[in-house]
Amino acid sequence: MAKLVECIPNFSEGRNKEILGKLEAVAKSIPGCSLFDFQSDENHNRCVITLVGSPEAVEEVAFQLAKTASELIDMTKHEGAHPRMGATDVIPFVPTMNVTVQECIDISKRVAKRMWEELKIPSFLYEDSATTEKRRNLATCRKGQFEGMPEKLLQEEWAPDFGERKIHPTAGITAIGARMPLVAYNINLDTPDLKIADKIAKIIRGSSGGFKYCKAIGVMLEDRKIAQVSMNMVNYEGTPLYRVFEMVKAECRRWGVRIIGSEIVGLTPAKALLDAAEFYLQLENFDCMKQVMEYHLIGE
Repeated sequence: MAKLVECIPNFSEGRNKEILGKLEAVAKSIPGCSLFDFQSDENHNRCVITLVGSPEAVEEVAFQLAKTASELIDMTKHEGAHPRMGATDVIPFVPTMNVTVQECIDISKRVAKRMWEELKIPSFLYEDSATTEKRRNLATCRKGQFEGMPEKLLQEEWAPDFGERKIHPTAGITAIGARMPLVAYNINLDTPDLKIADKIAKIIRGSSGGFKYCKAIGVMLEDRKIAQVSMNMVNYEGTPLYRVFEMVKAECRRWGVRIIGSEIVGLTPAKALLDAAEFYLQLENFDCMKQVMEYHLIGE
């Protein structure tokens, strides 16, 4: 049976069309791997690529993209709203079809090893690949960002999993790991006050007592002059999208602002959206596997 792995590398570039074009070309260059989605954001100054393919093809594309990013992106000149520590900031591998989490962990370690040996880019292993519990959380690994990382790596507990205690001078350091699917979900507010988005993000994120499976920060969208609550939903069943949306809406009322829209970045499992539809339509005894036509067509 065919094996499929999803890979969603994030790069610290969302503005330079030439660099984005070269990254996209690399993403399409390896047989056996398909480019499912390519999204860039000028405010975040970041792009997110979604790849699906055989384990071998995805592993090769991930490395080639990291190599290209290291040649084209200079982190000493990078500015953007999204936290970042490397030209290739994070490379997650997600088991998709007939592939185990352990196989994805093995892929992540091979890519990390190769990035150090061939590119001299160090890395942290995170999520299911993490070597310590502290490193499971991407935000903890990335704390300090590119500018603070040289000092951080000298701390006893923060030696890279692959590489020496120093960042690549222009490409920084990368987080690499295996994880289950997450939903990158953002909610836009009708205010230019970033402090409000920050306060709401603190209320809803699990690390500060909010929803266990929600990671959130406030971000300013400079081109639209609005604040955004930017989230990673690391378990969309444990913390559904609608639950976070309703909490953000309630907190907006507290600050006298409104939600003007939300967005999904990259791909999302259909069930994450169907759960929201079930909630808002107040469907009774709904079974998405039996009642959604497309699921039947896929199974035939």
